[in-house]
Amino acid sequence: MARNPQRRAQLADAGLRVLAAGGARGLTHRAVDAEAGVPTGTASNYFPSREALLGALAERAFERYAPDEAVLAELAGREPSLALFTDYLRYIVLRTTREPDVTRALIELRLEAARRPELGRSLAAVLRRGYADDVAFHAAAGLPGGAFEIALLHYAVDGLLLDLLTTSIDAGFDVDEVVSALVSRLVGGAGRASG
Repeated sequence: MARNPQRRAQLADAGLRVLAAGGARGLTHRAVDAEAGVPTGTASNYFPSREALLGALAERAFERYAPDEAVLAELAGREPSLALFTDYLRYIVLRTTREPDVTRALIELRLEAARRPELGRSLAAVLRRGYADDVAFHAAAGLPGGAFEIALLHYAVDGLLLDLLTTSIDAGFDVDEVVSALVSRLVGGAGRASG
């Protein structure tokens, strides 16, 4: 099996672009090879099955969402508060909207996972790990709210991203205003720190 991590990332990035543009039906090993500009058969050397390819795309999407450590350090230097929580959430929305193809591909993966039980199990594990990591980070940072509020915000932000990156209801509200309202309304009354 091929082991070059840079080539694997290049192929996964190409796969995310293919998935975002053409949906799950357009995602083939050949389409990934063509998008990556590599010889036919390269993607299948790295991802021998469709399930392996789809699973690798889910992992790569979350790698691409990884936060900038300098931004996290700046935020971590502030006192825990609702305002700080809001800024963390703003940063999440920024990271997921500045790479719209990655987020659209993840939406496609979630839809495909509903039809493919094996992908559903592996993607569910990735999503649950992300949620658990968010809850642990939130608690360690001393931010207001807890696991329930983090879940509420996951549900709300998923809907916001779906609206921002697909066909929108076009309600005309500023995204920053929406993020602030989500935090204040969903977390504001839950063990709120001053802020």
